[in-house]
Amino acid sequence: MEDILDPEIAALLGNAENESTGDMEDLPIEDFNPDELPTNRKSLFSKSVDEVVTSVKSRSIHEVDLSQKGFEKIENPLSDTPNPVFNDQKYYKIALTGENQSAQRVHQLLTKYLTCQDPKDRAVFRQQIVTAYWELLRGMVGKMVDSSVPMPKRMMVRFGVILPSLFKQESKEYFSKIKLDNKTGEPVMYVDEWFREIASGRMNNSATDEKKQVKAANMTPDQAASAEQSRLMQLQSKNSGRMQSSENTLSLKENERAMLENELQNNIKELCQHQPIMGFEPHTTAYSDLQRKQFAVITDVLHKLSRNDKELAKALEEFKEAKTTYDNVQNKISAGGGATISTNDIEAVKIEYETVRQMAKMTIGRRGNQFPIFTREFYHCTERGTGTRENVLEVLRWVESIDPGVFHRIHKNIPNRIVPYVLLVPTYGDRGFCWEPFDRYNRVTSRGRIVVPMYPKDLTIAVLTAVADLRWQVAKEKASYYWMEEGLTGQYYQHVEQLKLKGDLKEFFIEDYILWMTKESTGVQRLDKDVRGIFWRNMPFPKELKEDLRKRSLVYDELCKKDANREMSDGY
Repeated sequence: MEDILDPEIAALLGNAENESTGDMEDLPIEDFNPDELPTNRKSLFSKSVDEVVTSVKSRSIHEVDLSQKGFEKIENPLSDTPNPVFNDQKYYKIALTGENQSAQRVHQLLTKYLTCQDPKDRAVFRQQIVTAYWELLRGMVGKMVDSSVPMPKRMMVRFGVILPSLFKQESKEYFSKIKLDNKTGEPVMYVDEWFREIASGRMNNSATDEKKQVKAANMTPDQAASAEQSRLMQLQSKNSGRMQSSENTLSLKENERAMLENELQNNIKELCQHQPIMGFEPHTTAYSDLQRKQFAVITDVLHKLSRNDKELAKALEEFKEAKTTYDNVQNKISAGGGATISTNDIEAVKIEYETVRQMAKMTIGRRGNQFPIFTREFYHCTERGTGTRENVLEVLRWVESIDPGVFHRIHKNIPNRIVPYVLLVPTYGDRGFCWEPFDRYNRVTSRGRIVVPMYPKDLTIAVLTAVADLRWQVAKEKASYYWMEEGLTGQYYQHVEQLKLKGDLKEFFIEDYILWMTKESTGVQRLDKDVRGIFWRNMPFPKELKEDLRKRSLVYDELCKKDANREMSDGY
């Protein structure tokens, strides 16, 4: 099909012959300005880009800090100094130069798409761009580990911005102020950062269906070394959870001992204070009635200290054993590194690319907008509604303020707060989801993985769907074979069975969770009575919010009374 171009557009884009055979260094579309098109075609374009990879962090995003209680408030979500990358006249040329043949095809299809006036033809080009663009990314993602990769390439992978002229001016200004580096210390990553962490080996590949294993007898030396490295990494991951859990238990017991010792010192100090007897100095009074009561109190504290000492000694031995094992495995990994690492990284990125592409599709859904390029035609988010790292963290902070146990995982009756990895994908999807609730080799302290689209209609809902999915999967894994009978999933399943509802059980839960967080938390009753009771018991609001809700309605007051009754009967 030949396109009939206006002379002005033809001069900007070059003729079709140059498009099909020209070198990428001669790409003319970098100067393409959609504002110069006729009015009926200006509405096709829009969108923006972000910035580069994480660099300076106060702590590693892969280390789970069990002492952290919540997210810190982000006072300034935008950078004070705008990034000039989107004003670079050579942005488009730099982004596509040096890539595979898919770059030329993307250029050709994008040129036709932006200049086509026939809606049917434009729909065809739009669909073709989807496949061509993902093939282009296939060859680019492995380069994200290299810090020397030009900024336009990073911004293209991170935000889907291939052509800055597809921005509205206000969107371009906003995207230029989005912070490049992750200085929050939280495991929230853009796509280019995600691939960099995978390629560097600091993060394992996302879980997929098991691949067919090559028999040891048929392995090449490099494959055998790679398999051994993978085995050691899995062993290290599994033991890491054990070590962190035992260290957390040890710290809790040490804190408990410190409080008991402080209480003991105060009690003995009070016991040893004697007032002089007036007229019989220097003699002092006997123990008072209050002091005699300290005998029983001190005895009780000593019993508690004795019990604490046994538990602390056991926790210390477990930690020493886990730490020794961890160090031994780490030494073997370091000794077996070398030349196999680079090969492993390339293969890991190739595997992760396919996974991320599937993740992107899942945020969109079958009937959603699959267009992968940022354009003002489809970008309609507000600044606060765009899925940047800082905005998503603020939503997560709000979620945790209402559902304090959302990231808690119980181990040996101790709740460990473990924030999942969050991948921000530049799609026009509306739903986030949980890819995996935790690492299959470390169920104790490993991070799960959730995915959030960057350009949804409602960012809060997109994050809530991901968090609800995480909530459901963690509860289901905890209940194991009894997930239809016990815990959150069991109670919810039995409720749905009683109502004889047909459909996806998890989807029912997610929709109810959204109502729980957005409506019920404000006193607006939208849930079924039984569902409200299930959520109230298994995902309780903070005490302050409960007290506020009980003043608004007898429904919540009754739930608070049931809480008190359960506490009295030790059944809570």
